[in-house]
Amino acid sequence: MRIERIVFWLIIGVVSGWVAGLIVGGSSFEIPVDILVGVIGAFAGGWAPSRLGIKFFSDPIASNVVAVAGAAILLLGIRLVRSVIS
Repeated sequence: MRIERIVFWLIIGVVSGWVAGLIVGGSSFEIPVDILVGVIGAFAGGWAPSRLGIKFFSDPIASNVVAVAGAAILLLGIRLVRSVIS
Protein backbone atom coordinates (compact mmCIF):
# COMPACT_ATOMS: atom_id res chain seq x y z
CA MET A 1 0.00 0.00 0.00
CA ARG A 2 1.40 3.39 -0.98
CA ILE A 3 2.01 6.08 1.66
CA GLU A 4 -0.48 8.46 0.03
CA ARG A 5 -3.22 5.87 0.35
CA ILE A 6 -2.33 5.20 4.00
CA VAL A 7 -2.42 8.90 4.88
CA PHE A 8 -5.68 9.29 2.96
CA TRP A 9 -7.36 6.44 4.87
CA LEU A 10 -6.02 7.75 8.20
CA ILE A 11 -7.58 11.16 7.59
CA ILE A 12 -10.82 9.64 6.33
CA GLY A 13 -10.78 7.20 9.27
CA VAL A 14 -10.52 9.92 11.89
CA VAL A 15 -13.48 11.79 10.46
CA SER A 16 -15.53 8.65 9.79
CA GLY A 17 -14.94 7.32 13.32
CA TRP A 18 -16.32 10.50 14.79
CA VAL A 19 -19.31 10.50 12.40
CA ALA A 20 -19.98 6.79 12.97
CA GLY A 21 -19.94 7.39 16.72
CA LEU A 22 -22.62 10.04 16.26
CA ILE A 23 -24.68 7.78 13.97
CA VAL A 24 -24.50 4.67 16.12
CA GLY A 25 -25.17 6.55 19.35
CA GLY A 26 -26.28 4.46 22.31
CA SER A 27 -23.85 3.66 25.09
CA SER A 28 -21.03 5.67 23.63
CA PHE A 29 -17.36 4.91 23.92
CA GLU A 30 -15.01 7.78 24.36
CA ILE A 31 -14.30 9.81 21.21
CA PRO A 32 -10.70 8.46 20.88
CA VAL A 33 -12.05 4.90 20.76
CA ASP A 34 -14.61 5.89 18.11
CA ILE A 35 -11.82 7.51 16.10
CA LEU A 36 -9.58 4.44 16.42
CA VAL A 37 -12.44 2.21 15.31
CA GLY A 38 -13.05 4.68 12.46
CA VAL A 39 -9.47 4.34 11.27
CA ILE A 40 -9.72 0.55 11.41
CA GLY A 41 -13.10 0.67 9.65
CA ALA A 42 -11.74 2.99 6.97
CA PHE A 43 -8.83 0.68 6.24
CA ALA A 44 -11.15 -2.35 6.21
CA GLY A 45 -13.66 -0.51 4.06
CA GLY A 46 -10.93 0.53 1.65
CA TRP A 47 -9.18 -2.83 1.60
CA ALA A 48 -12.14 -5.19 1.16
CA PRO A 49 -13.63 -3.58 -1.97
CA SER A 50 -10.17 -3.23 -3.52
CA ARG A 51 -9.81 -7.03 -3.27
CA LEU A 52 -12.97 -7.22 -5.39
CA GLY A 53 -11.58 -4.76 -7.94
CA ILE A 54 -13.67 -1.80 -6.72
CA LYS A 55 -11.61 1.38 -6.28
CA PHE A 56 -12.88 4.20 -4.06
CA PHE A 57 -9.57 6.04 -3.68
CA SER A 58 -10.25 8.39 -6.59
CA ASP A 59 -13.70 9.46 -5.32
CA PRO A 60 -13.62 11.22 -1.95
CA ILE A 61 -17.39 11.03 -1.42
CA ALA A 62 -17.50 7.27 -2.01
CA SER A 63 -14.43 6.86 0.19
CA ASN A 64 -16.14 8.71 3.02
CA VAL A 65 -19.31 6.65 2.69
CA VAL A 66 -17.36 3.39 2.72
CA ALA A 67 -15.26 4.50 5.69
CA VAL A 68 -18.27 5.65 7.73
CA ALA A 69 -20.10 2.41 6.92
CA GLY A 70 -17.09 0.32 7.91
CA ALA A 71 -16.64 2.25 11.15
CA ALA A 72 -20.35 2.09 12.00
CA ILE A 73 -20.44 -1.67 11.42
CA LEU A 74 -17.39 -2.14 13.65
CA LEU A 75 -18.85 0.10 16.36
CA LEU A 76 -22.15 -1.77 16.27
CA GLY A 77 -20.32 -5.10 16.49
CA ILE A 78 -18.16 -3.97 19.38
CA ARG A 79 -21.14 -2.55 21.25
CA LEU A 80 -23.13 -5.74 20.64
CA VAL A 81 -20.32 -7.89 22.03
CA ARG A 82 -19.86 -5.48 24.92
CA SER A 83 -23.58 -5.62 25.81
CA VAL A 84 -23.63 -9.43 25.66
CA ILE A 85 -20.58 -9.70 27.90
CA SER A 86 -21.90 -7.18 30.45
